[in-house]
Amino acid sequence: MKNINLILAVVAATGLIGCTNMTPQQQGTVSGAAIGAAGGAGIAAIAGGSGWTGAAVGAVVGGVAGNIKGGKQQ
Repeated sequence: MKNINLILAVVAATGLIGCTNMTPQQQGTVSGAAIGAAGGAGIAAIAGGSGWTGAAVGAVVGGVAGNIKGGKQQ
């Protein structure tokens, strides 16, 4: 479990560094996917389901929502 947390922290930090040259729509997509993955994993863990499946579904839903929101900011 500690390895997973370390990997997630490195991925999150790397993702934040890469956001400097993105359009608002791209930033919204990445941010939405990250927030959705975290939320989906948390909800799945609380509900007793697979955290990985929850993270995948949450990332897709969050990415789509973030893309739409970011597209309206341009």
